[in-house]
Amino acid sequence: MDQLSKLKCQACDASAKLLSQDEIESLLSQVQGWEIIVDSGIKKLKCDFATKNYVKSVAFTNVIAEMAETINHHPQIILEYASVTVIWWSHNIKGLHKNDFIMAAKTSELF
Repeated sequence: MDQLSKLKCQACDASAKLLSQDEIESLLSQVQGWEIIVDSGIKKLKCDFATKNYVKSVAFTNVIAEMAETINHHPQIILEYASVTVIWWSHNIKGLHKNDFIMAAKTSELF
């Protein structure tokens, strides 16, 4: 399979299909450090990044925000003093799409 971070997100509307559990497990094995969480019944991809200090946390958050804006696919970002938590899911379909794994891989690559 292509390296996820090199792939491009495709437009995802409400008619897109959620990934199956087998697809999720296959893609999850390609994004080291990421985990599946369930929030209000919605599967999401989550990773915590240790940044060492607040300035680095803010800088990393801004780089993620700039990338997300160029693709029009936006994560939840939790900024703390020495860490940034990033959570990806596809809002339109209320769950996980391949786009989320692509963006997780791109996020890890930015770090």
